[in-house]
Amino acid sequence: MLSTSDLRKGTKLMIDGEPHVIVQFDFTKPGKGQALYKCKLRNMISGSLFDRTYRSGETFEPATLQECDMQFLYRDESGYVFMDQKSYEQVTLPEEALGEQKYFLVDNMEVKILMFGERGIGITLPNFVNLRVTQSEPWVKGDTAAGNNKPATVASGYTLQVPSFVEEGTLIQIDTRTGEYVTRVKE
Repeated sequence: MLSTSDLRKGTKLMIDGEPHVIVQFDFTKPGKGQALYKCKLRNMISGSLFDRTYRSGETFEPATLQECDMQFLYRDESGYVFMDQKSYEQVTLPEEALGEQKYFLVDNMEVKILMFGERGIGITLPNFVNLRVTQSEPWVKGDTAAGNNKPATVASGYTLQVPSFVEEGTLIQIDTRTGEYVTRVKE
């Protein structure tokens, strides 16, 4: 069991039978009375945010979550399908659970899936992914008035800012945490 003194940003706990994570945390100790722990919580299944205030001495059940190494297989109408590397069981995550991370998935990529029971509720990608630029405006020599960056679209449909020397067909490395260009990749 967790007590109020264990609450921190990022702590995962069970509320009403569902896992929640603390996204914002504030501790206040009024002049008299008990200390107050103000928390902004996110439901890890639905994604909804809400505020709760707890008094010192309250206890919580920690969320029973596990992280599994899986491989991305394919996407279909039901969602994104991943396979456990050891048991070969498949798990399907809906598009909403991935958010912007769906743009960085590459066939056969190894990822970590956050599991709540038998249900996948989140994904952790490698820090960097290599994707090919499919659409980019040509760069005109001497065109420096617009700055050094231009928009480019990669094979997954994601659009980001790249340096002006990046052309269509170039393989680039993208930071999956920020969605930003890192470097060109030599082939």
